[in-house]
Amino acid sequence: MTTPPIPVLLYHAVMDDPPDWIAEFTVTPRDFRAQLDVIVASGRTPVTISALAGHFGGRSPLPDRPVVLTFDDGFADLPGPTADALAARALPATAYLTTGAVTPGRRSLLPPAPMMKLSQAPLLERYGMEVGAHTITHPQLDTLPAKALRRELTEPKAVLEDVLGHEVAHLAYPHGYNSPAVRRAALRAGYASAVAVRHALSSGTDESYRIARLILRRSHTVADIEAWMDGRGAPVAPFPDSLPTVGWRLYRRARARLKGPVFAG
Repeated sequence: MTTPPIPVLLYHAVMDDPPDWIAEFTVTPRDFRAQLDVIVASGRTPVTISALAGHFGGRSPLPDRPVVLTFDDGFADLPGPTADALAARALPATAYLTTGAVTPGRRSLLPPAPMMKLSQAPLLERYGMEVGAHTITHPQLDTLPAKALRRELTEPKAVLEDVLGHEVAHLAYPHGYNSPAVRRAALRAGYASAVAVRHALSSGTDESYRIARLILRRSHTVADIEAWMDGRGAPVAPFPDSLPTVGWRLYRRARARLKGPVFAG
């Protein structure tokens, strides 16, 4: 039986003048508000990743036409104007934080950009957002040796749990890079779900540890959002990795053995 497509949107920064390295994946505040209005007008029911993971785990049903909004990294706009725009429309969301990038005195592989602070994570929850982990340094997880992979998954979970005072159960793979070994490691680390990218619509039968998301670029328009809300304009997961994807992973692993961890971006 075919299951209806589920749009899971992936945002990064929402700002007018982003650094060059993230500009392609940034939307302006004006475009963001217009996109949110399209989501509201679509009649879809906004849910969090927790609700989607609950469905995959057989613990709870989904509404007929769900939509999920997610935000990666933890840019400075998130606990301010971006959260305000979501709250004004009663839209829940899930924010995945790169702990090394949002913790003063820590380092990550992310290039310089205005970032929120780890201490603001509870503020996101007060806005109605749930918080997930997005590793410490934002590496290409599928190129790491086992010990480094385990640290990138377990440490940010523990850090966020300490700040928030409760379990953090959801993970986002930096730039979506994952593999069967990475997915098994996410399960062992105690996560209930993990999101990838795939630039595809999810579905009721998608995989809990590589949930497909649609990555927002500055070139996307409200027409793109309308198509996605209608279940059109992108492939529907689950589907197997293509041969080019597998080949690219093997190349990146070989490069990482020579040069060390690489920024996933």
